[in-house]
Amino acid sequence: MTAAVNSFGLSLPDYPWEAMAPYLARASEHPGGAVNLSIGTPVDPTPRLIQEALKAAADAAGYPTVHGTLPLREAVAAWFDRRRGVPGLDPKNIMPTVGSKELVAWLPLLLGLQPGDVVVRPKVAYPTYDIGATLAGATAVATDNLDELDDVTRSRVRLIWVNSPGNPTGAVRTADSLKALVAQARELGAVVASDECYAELGWGAWDVQRGGEPVPSILDPRVAGGSHEGLLAVYSLSKQSNVAGYRAAFVAGDPDIMANLVNSRKHAGMIVPYPVQEAMRVALGDDTHVLAQKDLYRGRRERLVPALQQFGLEIKESEAGLYLWSTAGESTWETVGRLADRGIVVGPGVFYGDAGNGFVRVALTGSDERIDAAVSRLAAAP
Repeated sequence: MTAAVNSFGLSLPDYPWEAMAPYLARASEHPGGAVNLSIGTPVDPTPRLIQEALKAAADAAGYPTVHGTLPLREAVAAWFDRRRGVPGLDPKNIMPTVGSKELVAWLPLLLGLQPGDVVVRPKVAYPTYDIGATLAGATAVATDNLDELDDVTRSRVRLIWVNSPGNPTGAVRTADSLKALVAQARELGAVVASDECYAELGWGAWDVQRGGEPVPSILDPRVAGGSHEGLLAVYSLSKQSNVAGYRAAFVAGDPDIMANLVNSRKHAGMIVPYPVQEAMRVALGDDTHVLAQKDLYRGRRERLVPALQQFGLEIKESEAGLYLWSTAGESTWETVGRLADRGIVVGPGVFYGDAGNGFVRVALTGSDERIDAAVSRLAAAP
């Protein structure tokens, strides 16, 4: 992957999705057009009550607060209690963010990381964790187990990213696994930041509506003990509420870290618009639309899984979230090409690190009509 250098000399890799252009063109030649299951952007309508909340708050002449309105932060705290098993979260220790991606990218810098510091991220991971380390001049290290690190590297760890449920793998970390990681991080003096934006979309053993367990949060008392010291939970409403276009997310956790983040973001002008804050407040108080959307995704998942398996793909992990992490036992690009020839576009596993080679990520974010088209094309394949 080549790097782009701006006028200040910062070197970042090219945006990887540009490499998908020829495969999208191949898929578009299929009768009926392409079924694009490569990117996890919601396609269903934003619920009406959220749209109405945005409209009702449109008269917003003054500047909004970086910290967020108290009613919004109270709604987040109530949601953590009701949906995530985290009671008693102080609204002071909550802040809205302009989507979760910007926080992922800027958190190492806002935490004061410097060259020589290490950011740990999952082996198969969303590329922005690495970008955040680069922006701070720190070093990103890919591992799912701190015991794999040598002593020198361990001594330099300042930030550990957890992504559960994971993108792209859909893997879920248990409360015991998270508790052990938190204990190690505290011994190292490192912050644990948990990216949890798919937590409402558990399947199988994690499907609460089908008798499963809730996906645990890093702030869960079983994980954190009696303190949120060194812990941050990051969440986005994009997936659960179909508001990716609103850039509606929040972060919560360690009181000292949160106070510093609020202060730093005030200086930088990183503010969620007031109408979006109001839309978030209303969305977080309504579980009905979240469950209805999950039902749609469940149905799409139940149709896609057997069709992909019939095509020769094995579904790995994929315990939660909007993706089916799949392999045909061949190179990633061979699978991408074979699916493109059938008019289906998927995400290349190699975009998520070396450990993703041989895999593709199939998103559930297609309309029912497009999902059914994909199922039909997979069934008709030799």
